[in-house]
Amino acid sequence: MNKYILSIKLILMLCLSLKAQTSNIQINVYSEIENEPLIGATVYFKTLEKGAITNFDGIAVFKEIPDGQYQIVISFLGFETLETTIQLPSESSFIFKLKEGANELDEVVLQSSRSTRTVKKIPTRIEFIGVEELGEKAIMNPTNISMVLRESTGIQMQQTSLSSGSTNIRIQGLDGRYTQLLRDGFPLYGGFSSGLSILQIPPLDLRQFEIIKGSSSTLYGGGAIAGLVNMVSKTPDKEPALDIMLTQTQALGSTANIFYSKRNEKFGVSLYGSGHSQKAFDPEEDGFSNLPKTTSISLNPKLFYYPSEKTTVWFGLNGTYDDRVGGDITKIESGENGIHQYSEENISKRLGSQLVYQTEFDSISSLQFKNSFSFFDRNLTVPDLNFDGKQANTFTEITYNRETEKADWIFGVNLYSSNFNENDNSLLQRDQKDVTFGAFANNIYDLSHNWILETGFRADYNNDFGFFPLPRISLLFKTDNGFSSRIGGGLGYKIPDIFTEEAEYINFESILAIDKSALDAERSYGVNFDFNYQSRLTDEIGFSINQLFYITAINKGLLLNSTDNGFFQFENAPDEILSKGAETNIKFTYKDFRWFLNYALIDTKLNYLPGNPQKPLTAKHNAGSVLMYESEKWRIGYETYYTGKQLLSNGTETTDFVTMGLLLMRNFKLGSVFINFENFTDRRQSRFSPLVLPPHDNPVFPEIYAPTDGFIFSVGLIIKPFGNEDHN
Repeated sequence: MNKYILSIKLILMLCLSLKAQTSNIQINVYSEIENEPLIGATVYFKTLEKGAITNFDGIAVFKEIPDGQYQIVISFLGFETLETTIQLPSESSFIFKLKEGANELDEVVLQSSRSTRTVKKIPTRIEFIGVEELGEKAIMNPTNISMVLRESTGIQMQQTSLSSGSTNIRIQGLDGRYTQLLRDGFPLYGGFSSGLSILQIPPLDLRQFEIIKGSSSTLYGGGAIAGLVNMVSKTPDKEPALDIMLTQTQALGSTANIFYSKRNEKFGVSLYGSGHSQKAFDPEEDGFSNLPKTTSISLNPKLFYYPSEKTTVWFGLNGTYDDRVGGDITKIESGENGIHQYSEENISKRLGSQLVYQTEFDSISSLQFKNSFSFFDRNLTVPDLNFDGKQANTFTEITYNRETEKADWIFGVNLYSSNFNENDNSLLQRDQKDVTFGAFANNIYDLSHNWILETGFRADYNNDFGFFPLPRISLLFKTDNGFSSRIGGGLGYKIPDIFTEEAEYINFESILAIDKSALDAERSYGVNFDFNYQSRLTDEIGFSINQLFYITAINKGLLLNSTDNGFFQFENAPDEILSKGAETNIKFTYKDFRWFLNYALIDTKLNYLPGNPQKPLTAKHNAGSVLMYESEKWRIGYETYYTGKQLLSNGTETTDFVTMGLLLMRNFKLGSVFINFENFTDRRQSRFSPLVLPPHDNPVFPEIYAPTDGFIFSVGLIIKPFGNEDHN
């Protein structure tokens, strides 16, 4: 018996010993000169084939690493890659500092700048939203990216239809058609899809957002007058990633997202799928939906090929089917009956492809070829009106990059085509075809350690509207003590089409086709100036501030005016649209707490109208506060946003309002559970003014200036079978 007891004791001691032979560690990554945490650095264990990305505090967390000696590789864009060895067990936290390098190309690339420099060394002002914040916004709204954009300073999400929920992005008070939406550098969205674009981009497979405010037409061509938003997708790593996200709301909305990626030496794959179902939701019980009945499915598979260390080829497909019906609840649920006549149905189908080939000739030069095709089919039906059409867009680009110790050059040519074809049965044929050729050059030059200059020039030629020269210039001054300042400006343009917010508001009814012989392209100029300061007040307290001032003017703005025979036609404005203002962003960090404060002054004047009034539906004053607590196990966020008074098109002034949100998330080894209280004070427009005006069978919908859906409570589950860590 004693032998058996002794054997059991030995087995228990062995099990305890084996269990103890693992460690949980933190890798802290800082810049050597400025001693600032590097957000988004890659930490990789070679033998374990296990990697992680550093968070807001420059920390990468690894759990249950077997004890032993390991070689780790730490890399970050613009810094020298560090290979070192650590021994476990020794300590639970390691600190490493990276030296700035000569523009080394690593995994994290700011694609929108067309450069491989870090944000701190690019004269163009770029706002970066990383994978952690994207994860938080995906929890708040897993169906689309509107939450990410809505809560960014100076950006407004303008809903144009109560029935369909169509939403346009406004940067610094300018209409959505002046902002270019890109995905991995491809212009996939806009045009006929207009306000539906935002609603059809799920966030789970996105790695980062890059936002440039102000004219970016020199880099990306026409349309980027107010700025651009480039959404960068996750890419496969040698460590497999599988994320499954399930969400349910009290407003009868259900969403499922799944993302998988994996690569080996030669091939990689990423697969993304999303499904969303929403029942018609009427919180004020006025008989009309505030959220439409929706069925939406998205698929996005990609295949990657790595023939050598210097060459990557990838091909992707993305498809979306979206059916949303809003309006009279009785009509939606039971069919037309008596006064229950009104509904708005949008059925849209999207299919797109993307092909990229990129190769490095040597350590300083590279070539990239890109091609995309996008097909969008939309059928909009309201009583006595059907707007049905198809739009096909193509984009092809070749760029050559050369990066030396002091200068980065990029040269490129591209071809963009857009072809909208309205249903042949339509009384008003508004087909439009545009072809634009472009050539551009851009240079970033280190004048000294503290001064960096960026200059660029693009020449675009459109087959109907002619030649557009587009110069730009930016200057960066930076110091080693955390201060930097940028000033820059450029020209922009926009080719006229019928897909404006005003046209969408009236469902494109009775709108005449674009008369290319009578209209000029819209042209713009803009200037931005900002300064930044960040510092570690103590080892545990951090502080940063960014202050931006801007001005953008648009000449020949596109206006929708009525004609004597009951139709609407587009005309050029006789005077400019002038948007000017300021944005303030402040961040405090203390241990596991982060506090963000922001304020935006948006003064957008319509100088072509008497008295130069403020642009309708544009709040002059906006502010926000976000308090976050994030530890290994918990993520808690509390948000408050203030929206100031706005003017309606008839001159009426709206009320201001405050919305609040609360997020609670508990992390586990293989996933997370979360609860989100969005707009829990239930601020919605129906509390201030009616959303629907009589008659019931042919209702009138006032302009939307506040949230329409009110309080949304959601619960969800995130499953990560390969561990709760961030991936590329």
